[in-house]
Amino acid sequence: ASALTGRITDPRTLGLAYPRVSEGEHPMMNTAMFAAPDRARSSRVELLKGPNIKSLPKFDALPEATELPILLKVGDHISTDEIMPAGVAVLPYRSNIAKISEFVFRPIDRDYSRQALKAGHHAIVAGENYGQGSSREHAAIAPRYLSLRAVIAKSYARIHRQNLVNYGVVPFVLADASQYGRLAPRDRIVIEGWRGAVERDSTLTVRIRSERGDTWTLVLRLSLSSRDRAIILAGGAINLWRETSGQPRVET
Repeated sequence: ASALTGRITDPRTLGLAYPRVSEGEHPMMNTAMFAAPDRARSSRVELLKGPNIKSLPKFDALPEATELPILLKVGDHISTDEIMPAGVAVLPYRSNIAKISEFVFRPIDRDYSRQALKAGHHAIVAGENYGQGSSREHAAIAPRYLSLRAVIAKSYARIHRQNLVNYGVVPFVLADASQYGRLAPRDRIVIEGWRGAVERDSTLTVRIRSERGDTWTLVLRLSLSSRDRAIILAGGAINLWRETSGQPRVET
């Protein structure tokens, strides 16, 4: 209808009669290629995996309190391709999170991966529209593997923000965007009452221990649905599924 009128159009408004298609009385189904599994035999089958087919990493739940160093500060419109590059050097490791994490932020800071592994839990700071571009999940899961626990940004690209939530990374938004300029790499973010804030609050006040030696407070916004909150508290969507489905939280 839109193609015929040259504008977005509801076809029901055109006054045309459309044929109604119903299923036949005797649908045909070829079952010759269906075979029921042999449960006793299939339970003993060992899956053969190549060297780059690895299980998903284990992620911990959100802590109540923590102190996060800021390892990286980036500008506006950082794309997922800058967070998790593509290309022939990277893509062969898509099923090997530990290996592919070595390439995180490589176009911006080639040393980020090494520093992150050394630092443990940490945060990064970003400008407007963080995570724009391709919706690749690896741009969230690989930094999370490197112990990224929070991003502090002016704003987010919608899909990347949800990917961060799904892997237990808290997407903070600066309540006052002008405070972006005060934050610097190697500052430390002191967060207390983190779980309680994620459970119920829309803002969280944290302390910043500047590398220069001064301490100041920063207000961060949390725009989360009830499902987002549950996912972050559990440490990611997979952890939450294991908790709510009765599955073991940690798989070997």
